[in-house]
Amino acid sequence: MDLPAPTLEDIRWQAVLARSPEQNFLYAVTTQGVYCRPGCPSRPPLRRNARFYADAPAAEAAGFRACKRCDPKGERAAMQRAGVEAAMRMIETAETIPSLEALANNAGYARHHFLRLFKEIAGVTPRSYAESVRGRRLSAALAEGTRVADAVAEAGFGSESRVYETPGRHLGMTPGAARRGGQGETILTARAQSAMGPLLVGATGVGICFIGFAEDFAALEGDLRHRFPAARVEAAPDALAETMRAIITYIEEPKEALALPLDLRGTAFQRRVWEALQRIPFGETRSYSALAAAMDMPRATRAVARACAQNHVSLAVPCHRVVGQDGSLTGYRWGLARKKRLLEQERAARGSPD
Repeated sequence: MDLPAPTLEDIRWQAVLARSPEQNFLYAVTTQGVYCRPGCPSRPPLRRNARFYADAPAAEAAGFRACKRCDPKGERAAMQRAGVEAAMRMIETAETIPSLEALANNAGYARHHFLRLFKEIAGVTPRSYAESVRGRRLSAALAEGTRVADAVAEAGFGSESRVYETPGRHLGMTPGAARRGGQGETILTARAQSAMGPLLVGATGVGICFIGFAEDFAALEGDLRHRFPAARVEAAPDALAETMRAIITYIEEPKEALALPLDLRGTAFQRRVWEALQRIPFGETRSYSALAAAMDMPRATRAVARACAQNHVSLAVPCHRVVGQDGSLTGYRWGLARKKRLLEQERAARGSPD
């Protein structure tokens, strides 16, 4: 005898028990008078005491109030984000790095609570964020041709030695190289036609620093030169022949993740995101929020999305494997049609259902 199909309420109840945070409904607890998200950390109610609602207005019309633990209306989360954004603006406008206590007081939170909130929302600690701000100031000043000593002082660093000790942390290269726009570096390039259109690859002595496709070669090379305006760009199809074959093969019929030596230049946070992208299994996808959660920064979704968009080595760092919360395709530098094709090819190669 066939069992009856589960009702919508049965499905929602199982989601409550599983604490599935991505479900699009709310549940109320009659014995407590509150309504919650399915992912609420509170102990699940008895089934007979649970009621289900489509949204907050419907739950409130039935006489329930918002749970303070899971914040189903997002009011507390909005206040916390506003406090962190105010702290970020304070860091942006300060000449020197504000103390943690000053930032916490400005946001209206205790120091330890504020530190936790900032890391969850911004994706980094206040000091790391402040150092990235100084790094951007330094990079901008060096790009304008300012003397290294003057640029270091204007950016808020106490001395040149602090920058030279860990140049990759701030610029991805030494200050002198940043000021010269890559002067003294040679970037080898190779061109080819691929199933995704024109393909351009750039490589330094360390590894691949650029993979671009789907645009004309002039636009792709312009993008590369914008990153390294003073570098020597030299066509070297023979030197990059094996790399080009690997990339073209991947585009035509991917069978496994594209593994290449890379020269990733970005902030510490950007590199963390790019490394997390490389850990997404071949043939699978993640939402931006899931990627942020995997990095132990569940509220840094927007920062993670920005870092994904700043990836200069598409395919090798597979930003195409990040999708919307509902599984829909989201923005992709090289076009959504190409993103869809890449994902379908990877799923087919892995034997995954659509």
